[in-house]
Amino acid sequence: MFTSMSESRENVVFVVRVRDREIPVDERVLAIVLEYLKTPMSLEELASKLGLESWEDAYEFIKALPAWVMWTPPGLWKYRKKWLGERVQSTSGEQG
Repeated sequence: MFTSMSESRENVVFVVRVRDREIPVDERVLAIVLEYLKTPMSLEELASKLGLESWEDAYEFIKALPAWVMWTPPGLWKYRKKWLGERVQSTSGEQG
């Protein structure tokens, strides 16, 4: 399950829930995911690089991560987070 939590526009944290653990998506995680997508890397190796317990957790992580996040270049992530934070804030402002 992919979730996002925001405290302010600039401080948006995106997390992916895998079983009982939340994995924050940041530039480091995106670099590892892009490496996984572009090179021959096993799920065991992905789990090790992400600090997960098993290949099943790595599989659940990849399955839960949306494709638009997965293919975002790490250098663009901070701008994408800011843009999404603004969208979330404007949407919540319209509802309230």
